[in-house]
Amino acid sequence: MEAKSHSKSKKTIGDEPPSLQKTKEYENKIKIDDSNWYKISTTETLKRLDSNKELGLKEEDISLRHSKYGKNNLTETKKQSKLVRFLKQFNNSVIYILLVAGVLTLSMHHISDTIVIGIVVLVNALIGYIQENKAENEISKIKQMLVIRTTVIRNGERFDIDASELVPGDIVYLEAGDNVPADIRILEANNLKIQESVLTGEADSVEKDEKTLIGKVATSDQTNMAFASTSVTNGDMIGVVVATGDYTEIGKINQSINNVKQQKTPLIISINNLGKYISYAIVLTAILLFAFGVLFDIYEIPVLLLSVVTMVVGSIPEGLPAITSVILAIGVQNMAKKNSIVKNLPSVETLGSVNIIGTDKTGTLTKNEMTIKDIITENDRYIVTGDGYSPDGEIKKVEGREDLLNNKSNSKLYIEGDLKKLILIGALANDATLNQENGKWSINGEPTDGCFLTLCKKADLDTSDFVEIDKIPFDSDFKYMAKIVNLDESRYLVVKGAPDSLMDIILNSNSEFNQIYWKKKMTWLAKQGKRVVAVAYKKISKDINEIEHNLLEKDLQLVGLVGIMDPPKEEVIDAILQARNAGVKIKMITGDHPETAAEIARRIQLSDDNNVITGPQLDKLTDDELKFVIQDYDIFARATPENKLRIVKAYQANNLVTAMTGDGVNDAPALKQADIGISMGIKGTDVAKESSDMVLADDNFSTIVDAIKEGRRVYDNIKKTIKFLLPTSIAEGLIVLISIILNNPLPLEPVQLLWINMVSAVTISFAFVFEPAESNIMSKNPRHKNENIIKKQDTVRILYVAMLIASLGLGVNQHLLSVGVNHNIASTVTLNIIVFCKIFYLFNIRNDSSAISKNFFTNKIAFLVVGILIALQMSITYIPQMHSIFRTTSVEMQNWLYPLYCGFIVFSIVEIEKILSFKLRKIR
Repeated sequence: MEAKSHSKSKKTIGDEPPSLQKTKEYENKIKIDDSNWYKISTTETLKRLDSNKELGLKEEDISLRHSKYGKNNLTETKKQSKLVRFLKQFNNSVIYILLVAGVLTLSMHHISDTIVIGIVVLVNALIGYIQENKAENEISKIKQMLVIRTTVIRNGERFDIDASELVPGDIVYLEAGDNVPADIRILEANNLKIQESVLTGEADSVEKDEKTLIGKVATSDQTNMAFASTSVTNGDMIGVVVATGDYTEIGKINQSINNVKQQKTPLIISINNLGKYISYAIVLTAILLFAFGVLFDIYEIPVLLLSVVTMVVGSIPEGLPAITSVILAIGVQNMAKKNSIVKNLPSVETLGSVNIIGTDKTGTLTKNEMTIKDIITENDRYIVTGDGYSPDGEIKKVEGREDLLNNKSNSKLYIEGDLKKLILIGALANDATLNQENGKWSINGEPTDGCFLTLCKKADLDTSDFVEIDKIPFDSDFKYMAKIVNLDESRYLVVKGAPDSLMDIILNSNSEFNQIYWKKKMTWLAKQGKRVVAVAYKKISKDINEIEHNLLEKDLQLVGLVGIMDPPKEEVIDAILQARNAGVKIKMITGDHPETAAEIARRIQLSDDNNVITGPQLDKLTDDELKFVIQDYDIFARATPENKLRIVKAYQANNLVTAMTGDGVNDAPALKQADIGISMGIKGTDVAKESSDMVLADDNFSTIVDAIKEGRRVYDNIKKTIKFLLPTSIAEGLIVLISIILNNPLPLEPVQLLWINMVSAVTISFAFVFEPAESNIMSKNPRHKNENIIKKQDTVRILYVAMLIASLGLGVNQHLLSVGVNHNIASTVTLNIIVFCKIFYLFNIRNDSSAISKNFFTNKIAFLVVGILIALQMSITYIPQMHSIFRTTSVEMQNWLYPLYCGFIVFSIVEIEKILSFKLRKIR
């Protein structure tokens, strides 16, 4: 990249201040959005970046580059300001009607009514705003835990800094176990391997070196580059930072995620539709009622207008937005306790309606800990118990039987002969280390190496007497690793690698080698979904101190084969069974071999069929063809992150609510496209977390199933809340409506209706926040995506209960007025009738079955809130200050019998209806 000419400028660089000169030099020389660094030699790269491999950058350079390129962070999706987020809480048709009502009452100088309406609207907005902030704060806490540090060389000194402080030109040192903090051109590599699954979807580590590449090379094949968010699994390296932040490969993908449209949750769709229908009905009724009043000269215009406003206020379920937010918020908190961090409230319920869960295999369904399960030598076969890197387990000999399950022996096997050789060679031809920290075993290095170290510990063999002389690290071209080691007075060449490669080498020098036997055993292990590794050795002269590939070409002896598997997590099998019982289908999406994936699927009982399709097969299908066949498959093997996005869209095209798990950068578009995107909190990238709706803090699949159960409980309780609030709101509207039509004085004032709807409704409805899940909640199929939250049967009950409450309220009110009772007393009694009908109806609606059952006392909060509400009703009835605000008055004790009788009537009729409905459904 040549410097741009400044010949047209009257000033030369030398005429400008030194800092400006330097900045312009960087602008002309360093272009970190150039993605072709792999084509440039290491010397030219350092020259263009004005850096030095031994000394690094100078302090002045670092400061200037910080000012130009900023922090080494990804630009997050633009977040809404706090003001916008707060104002968003008012974007609701129910709230719009309340605001109009508030304006009308203000224009008519009913200040107390206006103030109460304003408080109701404000409380709703605050609850939603506070809960959204809480959810976002949980995500921020996780991100703060993920800040990484990296080793740099600056001013000739080597020290650690936060990765966010890196700038282009920084010299970085990385070793096994480190995360790559930026895009880096490798300057020097020593047995370097980097795991790039977050970018490519491939689980195997990639060998890296510093050699310059020629021609156009795909990102996945740029072997002289280390990319941000990948991790070093073997060896070490020195490199120069060529791109930071949004200029990195991960940054470019992060920017493209904004093109994926966020999906609306089923709950939001249902509640929005319900709100629209209620709003339309109320507005239409208000217009017709006002026209009717004017036409028939009912009341004076101001009184008629106030009466219509009263009807509108009474009909609106003001408490619904607030209590819905509270139920969702408690769901968020319950999920957080179980390691599910939900980023927005409606996503809680979406989990309850999920039809499909697309999940990774490695690390989600399995432990991501390779384990040797089978050993085959020339004359014997063994099984190995225990899973993961913990050395708990035994090696058991299978005595002439293929059926491994019939071996009941628990005696410790004496390790000798070929078995001992195989175990020792596997542990010596190795670059990993096995560590125990806080009681947990882990490896540093390749998983395949680590499982041999675990096997050696299970066999209680010691390798400390062996001395390493030289080695050939694993090379993908040769597909083996080899070492020269000393033991006592002898020297050996030990080799571990792909069976095909080692067998070919041995056959070339030994025509008597029984290749048919070993091929048969290798195929048998592979068909079980196991990775197969061969172990070989030969005794060599003590004069040989350096290892060459040709050293393997003669006298190499194959000792045996091992079958390796990444075992499923113990809790996954039960979680999948629960999901299947709940009608949720689990789909495995993995980059692994089809047979490996199918074997894991069989072990975890993924489905009855476990049908497999591969990524290349999927690529041959059009979107329409994929939509047609997508439900026939349970396993997607050799799948790429691009395949994952198509899979999500195909399920959604079939109108199925789809959840998708992911941890890599390339998973982000699929996570955002899914109805519920689920990222991993431990191994997941920041981009994946930003794109998802939920983060699994423990990377555990069973956590998803727990979240589904909580989501269903949340949905059921929101539905119960709606079914509870609507009848009483409609009843209040009916009382006013009928009074206007009959030209009678209004039994209730607008402010009294607001009291009933907000204070009493939120108080009683709060019981539903703590209503436990019904016993059969995980044996039901997911609800349909387009299913209305209120069904026909629910509508029938809502309407007859509303008419029943309205009739009781109006009837008692007219009776009291007819016997000469004061209007304020009659109004206060009517207010209490509606409230007590709500109290009794609460116990009707808590369960679909009979209220008088063992479930009656399962929710103690219900009794607490009823007690609080009764106390509030006493205050509005007997406290003088409340009389002036709510236009109530004190009543004699015998007048409390009316609310009690009316409440009992509602309770009894609804219970009779429930019994009859149950019998009718049984007959059908």
